[in-house]
Amino acid sequence: MPDPDHSERLKALDAKIAALKAPEQVKDHSEEHYSQAQLAWRMVIELVAGLGIGFGIGYGLDTLFGTMPIFLVLFILFGLAAGVLTMMRSAKEVQTKQQQAAEEEGDASGD
Repeated sequence: MPDPDHSERLKALDAKIAALKAPEQVKDHSEEHYSQAQLAWRMVIELVAGLGIGFGIGYGLDTLFGTMPIFLVLFILFGLAAGVLTMMRSAKEVQTKQQQAAEEEGDASGD
């Protein structure tokens, strides 16, 4: 049988191990708070990515078929439209998060 001093130390060690084994609270991506600069960069990157992908597809098809400006212009416009739609979706997501936060704040204050 261990000494009383050792049993207390074992209990303390057991408690520390249990605390470390407990699952951590993983932040969901939707719970992260973005500053306005981060949001602006996200939107710019989405727009540029849409344009870049459209340029790549259009240039590839034009090179393949030998019709240089047709598919390039067409897919750049498609890429621009896709980038703008993605930007609008991101803005709507942020707007709904802000509205939910305002409603929760209003509920918490008792209004």
